[in-house]
Amino acid sequence: MSRDTAIVTGGGQGLGARIVQRLHIAGFNVVIADIADDAASELAARLDPTGATVAAANLDVRDQAAFERVLEMATARWGSVEVLVNNAAMTVARPVLDISPEEFDAVLAVNVRGTFVGSQVFGRYFKTRRYGRIVNMGSLAAQNGGAATGAHYAASKGAILTLTKVFARDLAPFGITVNAIAPGPLDLPNVHALLPADKLAAMIGTIPVGQLGDPGFIADVIALLASREASSATGATFDLNGGIFMR
Repeated sequence: MSRDTAIVTGGGQGLGARIVQRLHIAGFNVVIADIADDAASELAARLDPTGATVAAANLDVRDQAAFERVLEMATARWGSVEVLVNNAAMTVARPVLDISPEEFDAVLAVNVRGTFVGSQVFGRYFKTRRYGRIVNMGSLAAQNGGAATGAHYAASKGAILTLTKVFARDLAPFGITVNAIAPGPLDLPNVHALLPADKLAAMIGTIPVGQLGDPGFIADVIALLASREASSATGATFDLNGGIFMR
């Protein structure tokens, strides 16, 4: 049986790298698409030095043509693409009254425009094949107003949750599912770097389960949603936040 192929944006480091690793273990060919070429290439070399099942690609998610080039590269290499994980994000923590309009636009360009453009480019392709899986990276910040992040980041993640529903509704008749993951604070270097130790400890104290989220578990859920068996899940946001936000 041939391997399905997944594209992971922002896949060179952090949570994206964990997602890439999990999908590869699950049997996917994976394209590590990242604006940071070196990180993507280093991870690809570690996962498969032969290049048979992993490839690195430069991708600026704001650029439609760049997404189209990644799709063309992947199909030329493996014949088809079945999964897109929109993980790339720009995270800035800044008080709302201190955010410049330029910074607001920059964050939304990466987070919202990037998710929209990627979903549109791959949605069109998946539609022709009558199959596809799109998984978007939301955030608890979209649901609680971004207590530890900037208003622009929180707003962008709220937009992503809405885009997930729109694409899911319109693409469902073509065998394409679109879902979102909304993690709370994760045990990742960028989360530790975002807050001083005392503030991080205080934040953990507000999490009902008493600990930061496990990035590996987030990756596990994404691999499940990317699978052929996940046909009945679409238009959903999966809350993985340790109980901070409950529906």
